[in-house]
Amino acid sequence: QGQLVESGGGVAQAGGSLKLSCKASGRTFSDYCMGWFRQYPWKEREFVATVSPKGGVTLEADSVKGRFTISRDNAEETVFLHMNNLQLDDTAVYYCARCRDSGTVIARQEWQYSSWGQGTQVTVSS
Repeated sequence: QGQLVESGGGVAQAGGSLKLSCKASGRTFSDYCMGWFRQYPWKEREFVATVSPKGGVTLEADSVKGRFTISRDNAEETVFLHMNNLQLDDTAVYYCARCRDSGTVIARQEWQYSSWGQGTQVTVSS
């Protein structure tokens, strides 16, 4: 299945920025779409953003559109989530994930992913 390791979480002020990274191993990185999800303590994980295997297609959730951008560096086997204009309700644990099938272009449902990172906490303060 391979391994995914997130980094870059932490504390930021409202209106500020953070950049999350997710280093992948174990499969041919450029064959699979990747995604970011987040989870609040009282809710199930929710979709944040996804990027196609070669990086040409992206999709962000309406709640983050215009503020968050997903990108990838296939040479470094890393996917990024650039988070700008952070808001209090962006506070959550963020997970990166690898798509289950190499034929999937982008994916926004949990069941479309087979590998998950351990999660990184993002806290936005006022």
